[in-house]
Amino acid sequence: MLNLPTIITFSRIIIIIPFIMIAPSHPFLGGLLFSIAAATDLLDGYIARKTGQVTKTGILLDPIADKLLVISALIIFVDMATIPAWIAIVITVREFVVTGLRIGALSKDVVIPAEKGGKIKTAAQIASIIILFLDRTLIDIDLYGIGIALLWIAMVLGIISGVQYFVLFRKRT
Repeated sequence: MLNLPTIITFSRIIIIIPFIMIAPSHPFLGGLLFSIAAATDLLDGYIARKTGQVTKTGILLDPIADKLLVISALIIFVDMATIPAWIAIVITVREFVVTGLRIGALSKDVVIPAEKGGKIKTAAQIASIIILFLDRTLIDIDLYGIGIALLWIAMVLGIISGVQYFVLFRKRT
């Protein structure tokens, strides 16, 4: 159960604590911490597949860690008045629904792995969050429009992929 990929996944969850403490007052550092945490997502998956250490725990824990990280960033952005609360709510609800479906399937020994649409959605979320944290931080470049556009894309992709997960869940359980 506890292997290197799982430890890396746990580290992503732990990074959330300093991230939520630092990001509101130091957006650039928050963006840096978020980027490091997001990079661990690529690293744990790569190591798990490369070394044959893919486990049910990892399959379940990895997306939960991702969701906690993204939801934390969205809450920070709502608190900072960077994004409207309703966008954060739509994305958060989708994340909980899909996670619930995956847990329900796993309880029936059915693994529903991340689909391509979900992976693209996650990439768009991560890119939008990093861009929104970098907006006007180091140099006075307005990145807000790009960040919000990517967040809208991520939200729409999230809804579409959420429907796909639901269909897959119905077929497999």
